[in-house]
Amino acid sequence: MKATLRHAVKTLLMVVAVTLSLTVQAERKLLDQVVAIVDDDVILQTQLETRVSTITTRLSAQGTGLPPRQLLEQRVLDQLITESIQLQMAEKMGMRISDNELNETMTNIAERNGLTLAQFEQQLSAEGVTYRQAREQIRNEMLTSRVQQRRVGNRVRVTDREVENYLSTQEARGGNNPEYRLAYIFIETDDPASDTAVSAAREKAENLRQEIANGRDFREVAVAESDASNALEGGDMGWRSESQLPSLVAPIVPELTVGEPSRVLENNSGFHLVMVMDKRGGEQKKVIQQHKVRHILVRPSEAVTDAQAEEKIRDLYQQLKDGADFSELAREYSDDPVSGSDGGSLGWVSRGQMVPAFEQAMLEADIGQIRGPFRSQFGWHILQVQERRQKDISGEVKQSEARQAIYRRKFETELQNWLREIRDEAFVEFKGEYAQEEASQGANDNS
Repeated sequence: MKATLRHAVKTLLMVVAVTLSLTVQAERKLLDQVVAIVDDDVILQTQLETRVSTITTRLSAQGTGLPPRQLLEQRVLDQLITESIQLQMAEKMGMRISDNELNETMTNIAERNGLTLAQFEQQLSAEGVTYRQAREQIRNEMLTSRVQQRRVGNRVRVTDREVENYLSTQEARGGNNPEYRLAYIFIETDDPASDTAVSAAREKAENLRQEIANGRDFREVAVAESDASNALEGGDMGWRSESQLPSLVAPIVPELTVGEPSRVLENNSGFHLVMVMDKRGGEQKKVIQQHKVRHILVRPSEAVTDAQAEEKIRDLYQQLKDGADFSELAREYSDDPVSGSDGGSLGWVSRGQMVPAFEQAMLEADIGQIRGPFRSQFGWHILQVQERRQKDISGEVKQSEARQAIYRRKFETELQNWLREIRDEAFVEFKGEYAQEEASQGANDNS
């Protein structure tokens, strides 16, 4: 009887243990349930909840109103899907972000915000994000950025004629180049070939503009309604100089007052709104010091040891001190064939163009002084600074900025097209309540 009782109790305990185990597993499974399958990857409920929490905390801290929870979850899920597609691309392309590179990036982010790493970690914690989560998110952002540069950057070309036309336009506007803090909303046209779809998108954009004009927060509308990749950042585009404004909005931004929504703008992809959140600055002259320098290089090789190279350069140095002609010695003995054929001349040189050892010697040399011998990674040098000047490189800077601005404009357009393409081509299957929401949304779109 006692044995039977002990057996019954033991059996009951086992049942309870198994039941508890299954309950815990069920809770864990429920917590980590799959909400979407994206090609060879899955997105879990915990990933979605973590991202929603992070975005909610950030937007609340900025004073930006939040859309309904269900809508925010759907928009965040779309963001995770697009991110997953790109991360899978990065993996197939063999892209990696090393821990050292990631650590350096984290340090730079902290420094840009005037924080130490410890203070940065505390700030993240206050926002409900662990340092480890932040590291992985930044790693993912670095990977997706590289994928975009590889895939989208190859589509973008900037011609010299485009740069010339761009600068001519800027000059015609008086050359003033203030900076604008912009926010942006994009309403995509589902089917550009359909008049009905185009009209619906236009009507939505006009209604949103009216709501903003009536006092609704622009950033809140961006979070809830914009189809742009930066929607969950409140449409924030950061500070842009006039030369960096996207071509669609460039003609109207200078005419907008701070806080005023633009009229609805249209292009082939859909409808757009922009607002100037703040404005600052103007154009300044860019003047740098340049050095007209020439040198003689003796390079160690398989046939010449480093000691022999040093002995040779010291002999040449002594010849120069005794009155030998620098140009003639450079033509005869320098192992730099390009400058050697021109008497050792390197032309006008600015900071940052030469290796550190050479630059230091150049900066320390008096005009006309023979400086050396000294060693760089290329071998043994003697140099002479013949002249120095202050050079206004505003023109070169403007050209470079113009080329970069045109590139960014084209890149942003191509990026939106490419993101839409990869989303359409990917296999995406929603699970649970999100599958029902997707089916319901599809039915509404078709009605």
